Amino acid sequence: MYLTRHLTAHGPRWAADGHFLPEGLDLSFLLKLSESGIRRVIETCSMDEAAAGELLPPVESSQEVWAAGVTYLRSREARMAESETKDIYEKVYDADRVEVFFKGAGWRIRGMGQPIRVRTDSQWNVPEPELAIVVNASGDIVGYTVGNDVSSRDIEGANPLYLPQAKIYDGSCAIGPGIVIDGPQAQRDLPIHMTIERAGGVVYEGETNTSQLKRSVEDIADWLMRELTFPEGVIVLTGTCLVPPDEFTLSSGDRVRIRVGDLVLDNPVGD
Repeated sequence: MYLTRHLTAHGPRWAADGHFLPEGLDLSFLLKLSESGIRRVIETCSMDEAAAGELLPPVESSQEVWAAGVTYLRSREARMAESETKDIYEKVYDADRVEVFFKGAGWRIRGMGQPIRVRTDSQWNVPEPELAIVVNASGDIVGYTVGNDVSSRDIEGANPLYLPQAKIYDGSCAIGPGIVIDGPQAQRDLPIHMTIERAGGVVYEGETNTSQLKRSVEDIADWLMRELTFPEGVIVLTGTCLVPPDEFTLSSGDRVRIRVGDLVLDNPVGD
């Protein structure tokens, strides 16, 4: 089952498997349910109208987007290389507690085809292709989508306390194109592929697999939910291990394409 969110003349509207759901049925309602409950509700809907209209980010204003860090070995190595306080990333990678941080409110997230950005006060910026898990109000993983955790490596590297500025700014997160409704078992062996294009050519290409995650997606969700409630669900980026070379930085006019499983998120880099 595949959910997408579209812009219509009457506002945003959700669709399932290419057909509009009834008006008023939204993600905030669905993420109060279990995975099987979501399926039951959608299967009972009358869906005769084909979905049309611009794709919107598959998240609403009532959901937050969070992220986990240093969940792949390559991520640990990259953050140690950029940082002036290298040992903290090794400690996080080996620790029981997961690093989780706020990435953005739902209304701030960019969707399919919408421009991401780099900070104007940063000289070293990269996209981070990630499996994004969709977690319901009870803390259960009910689906997944594609995430791009755009980051300013020089700002975070200068001081770990600058992490919010390196990670949270306008255009720093894209999610989409839609949500696959499926549990964590389906997310353990998904290919992740990223290409970055510039002036008509590919300047970076890499591929990995979610099987390389050091932590399970359930563990990531559990640590986030231990002392936080999300009454209408939450989206969680699970970390990356595709890191462009140190001499690379994103520039306006680039294009970033990320594939997770069969889902493809495509975003230009704006000013």
